[in-house]
Amino acid sequence: MPYSVMIVDDSAVMRGFIRRVLTLSGFEVGECLEASNGEEALAGLEGHSVDVILTDINMPKMNGEELLRRLETDSRLRSVPTLVISTDATKARILKMLSLGAQGYMTKPFSPEALHEELERVLGERNA
Repeated sequence: MPYSVMIVDDSAVMRGFIRRVLTLSGFEVGECLEASNGEEALAGLEGHSVDVILTDINMPKMNGEELLRRLETDSRLRSVPTLVISTDATKARILKMLSLGAQGYMTKPFSPEALHEELERVLGERNA
């Protein structure tokens, strides 16, 4: 069954890279939405339903922390698993994002296999 994915990153190159890595990982992607910040992501999610959100942290207008806060307050979106993908590998940042509702955290760079495993874990928790 293909999964519907939202990729949120201010870099168009990184969004394309994540999309390619999803394909290379063997993760079955159906619809793939993209946004350059949290504001665009929330607007895009108004008319669409997704199975997972992959988000960066440091973005203009609305960063990943604020996006997670807003997702948690929306009854329709709070159950959508969120995986943070960031260059920030500090323990404090990881714990903060998990405390805000992220189900997973990966640091850039990452391998297709690592992304696939983390998505399986995150989506498996939701489907358990």
